[in-house]
Amino acid sequence: MVQVREYERADGTTVRAHSRWHPGARRELTIFAVFALTVLGFGSSGGGSTGTGSGERLPRPQQTGVYPVHFPGWDKPVPRPTPTVSYPIRWDRSQ
Repeated sequence: MVQVREYERADGTTVRAHSRWHPGARRELTIFAVFALTVLGFGSSGGGSTGTGSGERLPRPQQTGVYPVHFPGWDKPVPRPTPTVSYPIRWDRSQ
C-alpha cells in the first residue's frame, strides 16, 4: 500500500494522511482470492473417502421407505353428506 502524507490542494483544501492501494492491486487480489478459493474447494472435497487415507468409501444409506405411499382409506371415497331436510332453504344474499 502506498502511504500518502498530508498535503494541501491548490484550492486550499487540506487532505489528511492516508494509505491507498497500488494501481491494479485490487484486481490482482481478487484474481488471487478466486484462485485460492477454487484450490481450497477442490482440495477439500474428499471424493467420498473416509479421510483415513485408505481410499475406502463410506457405505451408502439403504432406502427405508415404501413408495408409492398409501394412506388408510385411500381407495375408499368418502361418501357425500346427505341433506337433512327435504325442502330448499333460501339464503338472504342481498347483504
